[in-house]
Amino acid sequence: MPGGPNSQGRGRGGGGRGRGGGGGGRGGGGGGRGGGGGGQRWWDPAWRAEKLKQMHGEGPKEEVLDENEWWARLEKLKVATDQQEVIIKKNYGRTGQETLEDFASRLGLHFHAYNKGRDTVLVVSRVPLPNYRADLDDRHGTSQRQISMSATTENRVENMLANIRGADVPSSSTPATLRNGQGDRAAQPRSSWGQANPQGLASGADKERVNAELRENQRQLKASGAVKALEVFRKKLPAFTMKTELLEAVKNNQVVVVSGETGCGKTTQLPQFVLEEEIEAGRGSECNIICTQPRRISAMSVAARVAAERGDALGQSVGYQIRLEAKRSAQTRLLFCTTGVLLRRLVQEPDLNGVSHVMVDEIHERGMNEDFLLIILRDLLPRRPDLRLVLMSATINAELFSRYFGGAPMKHIPGFTFPVKELFLEDVLELTHYPIVADQGGYNGGGGGGGGGRRRKTQEKAQDPILEAFEGVNIDSEYRKYSRGTQQSLQIWNGDQIDLGLVEAALQHICVKEGEGAVLVFVTGWDEISKLVERLKANSLFNDSRRFLILPLHGSMPTINQREIFQRPPAGVRKIVLATNIAETSITIDDVVYVIDCGKAKETSYDALNKLACLTPAWVSKASAHQRRGRAGRVQPGVCYHLYPKLVYDSMLRYQLPEILRTPLQELCLQIKSLQLGSIASFLSKALEPPEVLAVQNAIDLLKTIGALTPEEILTPLGCHLATLPVDPKVGKMLLMGAVFQCLGPALTIAAGLAHRDPFVLPLEHKEEADEARRHFAGESRSDHIALLKAFESWQEAKRAGRERNFCWENYLSSNTLQMMDDMRRQFQDLLSDIGFLDKSRGPQIYNLYSQDLEMVRAVLCAGLFPSVVQCKARGKRTAFFTKEDGKVEPHPASVNARVNAFSRPWLVYGEKVKTSAIYVRDSTNVSDYALLMFGGNLTVSKNEQGVEMLGGYLQFQASKKTLHLVQELRRQLDLLLERKVKDPQFDIHKEGKAVITAVLELLHTNGRDEDDSGWGAASGSYYRR
Repeated sequence: MPGGPNSQGRGRGGGGRGRGGGGGGRGGGGGGRGGGGGGQRWWDPAWRAEKLKQMHGEGPKEEVLDENEWWARLEKLKVATDQQEVIIKKNYGRTGQETLEDFASRLGLHFHAYNKGRDTVLVVSRVPLPNYRADLDDRHGTSQRQISMSATTENRVENMLANIRGADVPSSSTPATLRNGQGDRAAQPRSSWGQANPQGLASGADKERVNAELRENQRQLKASGAVKALEVFRKKLPAFTMKTELLEAVKNNQVVVVSGETGCGKTTQLPQFVLEEEIEAGRGSECNIICTQPRRISAMSVAARVAAERGDALGQSVGYQIRLEAKRSAQTRLLFCTTGVLLRRLVQEPDLNGVSHVMVDEIHERGMNEDFLLIILRDLLPRRPDLRLVLMSATINAELFSRYFGGAPMKHIPGFTFPVKELFLEDVLELTHYPIVADQGGYNGGGGGGGGGRRRKTQEKAQDPILEAFEGVNIDSEYRKYSRGTQQSLQIWNGDQIDLGLVEAALQHICVKEGEGAVLVFVTGWDEISKLVERLKANSLFNDSRRFLILPLHGSMPTINQREIFQRPPAGVRKIVLATNIAETSITIDDVVYVIDCGKAKETSYDALNKLACLTPAWVSKASAHQRRGRAGRVQPGVCYHLYPKLVYDSMLRYQLPEILRTPLQELCLQIKSLQLGSIASFLSKALEPPEVLAVQNAIDLLKTIGALTPEEILTPLGCHLATLPVDPKVGKMLLMGAVFQCLGPALTIAAGLAHRDPFVLPLEHKEEADEARRHFAGESRSDHIALLKAFESWQEAKRAGRERNFCWENYLSSNTLQMMDDMRRQFQDLLSDIGFLDKSRGPQIYNLYSQDLEMVRAVLCAGLFPSVVQCKARGKRTAFFTKEDGKVEPHPASVNARVNAFSRPWLVYGEKVKTSAIYVRDSTNVSDYALLMFGGNLTVSKNEQGVEMLGGYLQFQASKKTLHLVQELRRQLDLLLERKVKDPQFDIHKEGKAVITAVLELLHTNGRDEDDSGWGAASGSYYRR
């Protein structure tokens, strides 16, 4: 056998999977949060030794691994067609486990060790393995709940069901198109675009008249003094020198790719050039240009600038449309809008009839909506040979887009920035004489990099190809021109961590030895910003407010604090801005001369194998590093200090991974079905860079689980409704359920908060007070969603009383975010009305009958957020949390549930799950057994017929025969009502389904009243503590 089983292998951690997988939580010793919970004393050596001895005695006896036998078995597995994996439950000890992992690595197989101690299970597989497998976890792999119902409740529910059966809800008169799930177009909201032809012209004579009027009006505008003054500025832009060449390219080609550096004028000038040319050539009546922008603020500000340059009022010839807001008219010939707005139009107008030009800006950012739009437009072009498409990019990856559109011509506009001197880590160390010291102070420690020397490879570092490029370098040879101190620091440098001491040293060098100008520092997140502020305050140089203005910039900060960043400081004061990557492209601080680039940004990636979003610091791309450098050359020559070696820069990716490859795809998949674009997988295979097959399948599976797609991938009536709502499908389902169950106000508010952003802000020096404000609004609800709801309602009261500003200040809330939520609530209400779920003539009271009933609010949240469910299990004085996909998880530190030790209900439903240092659930709410049984997934009878199950048996509920019968019958009646309501929104569920809803409420309110015998089954660990 080649290599043989006894050849040297990799040891533990092969394939990125160490011994105790399972995505566990933070606590050491298997306890709750904080480690060793429940009175266990793992810190006590004697207790620990005794406990380990006991555990080994209880576990399977250790056996000797027959290496030849296992090598042969794994060789067979590698070529097997009828077997995917081998599960090993025998105890071969640590040495045997390492040997099996080594064999798997050398044979190109995948290995993972699940669980810990005596429960360890080893798996060798032909396909990649997730971090956790519920089917191999005997302790937490299933969640068995023993539910009870008092005799009083049983009798009440039984009587209600008898009355319901007697009344017998009338059969549906739903149209056949909705009953068979084909109602893709039936529930679309009204169009906000008006006629395809802006002025609805009927005859050739009308067109000629309009063409002449537009030309005359344009000539008059150009003759004004204000327009002439702005034209002087326009002519200085690099784009203006290429006007004729660009117009010829657009005229003679169906697709043109235009690239140009920030500030070259492509965004404001090219759409204007086309509009001016079309009007002057007498084609103004047929000119209808749509220019997409990835952000709302860009669409609004660019439209305002272009209208000003034309001398026209915003909303006349030039307008904009974003979610919740539009400034346009029948005269608008150039419309700036967000990409999402154009996608919504395509639902109603698949061929974009009447549109003459589509311009897609900032395509280099590779947003998911932009990549999605490009697929649709590429398919549309053959049907619309008259349509012109212009793709605009800020960077030089134009070739990629040109190839995608069959070799479309490319035009490049040169940029206009001042030269920027670049320094890399080796240069910065030489300038500052800063010594990187290993193992002092840990992460972000005072002495330097901390966390171990460069030569002590961690498992993670070994997997980082960017750092691996630096690991093999001979420091003495590569950096022989640098001092010995710099060489020693490079030898120790740890690229896994950001050395804030080095940032401070670079700042000190700039402020002492360089000229005037603001400094922009790029770090990864709020933690680094906070720690760096503290360091600078402790530095005798920087703690002088007469000389330095230190300003944090983060997306979660109050807007009022951000304004100061754009203002120039008084003479003699140097501004230092500590920012995340928000300052790369989204905003421009025009007085920056110096940039310090740590080389990393917090980036969301999607782990399809583990169905998990990961938010971790990652190396930026070369394009991002280039953008960061460019921030220093806006007003004068500048300097950029990259705090990583040049060799690391050379190994970076050219561009960031596109969003479609690093985010969940369910919202996108729903839009594909809504647009009737065929098979989801087939359509996405046409993307510029197609997403992973498993990521697509995960999205389809989720849409099937929530009822948006049939098993055959056909859009259901529910899916049709969800596709009209501009939110995540689960949030959309919660909105619908809020309307159905007369709990509309809370559903609107919570959906707006989840769809937009958290209104609670992050004050630099008052984080604990801000957390306390959030907990105050939550009260005893154990719910982030209810905290959001109560904060919003309190803001409304304060606003009516004229004390909005003080209220937001005292409670660490963003007034702008709350106002945006208020606007979004109105939009959601209009959309629900459009698809028939609201009748505005009936008034709001009928839809808010249960808005003050927090049990109904929890139930509506459960209906929307399922299957995002967490088990809450008591562990001594604390609670441990488990999910089907991950095993142990934790509430996010910002959650009101992060500090809760005991929960009155056994489940959490949550909005989002993310992996950083651990796996966290964000935005969670504590819900009861009956909320899950009535509003969760489909119920199936368990194999022993003594209970019911959800999620393929992961959630199991056992009860007496009578209780089970009542639960199943009530759930059946509820499902019938919901099915009819979703198929026929005009069906009055409040009238004909009142008895069912009353019975459901009876069950929901049994929590804490007569469920004292409910608890976790023995197979699920310790019993749930009330």
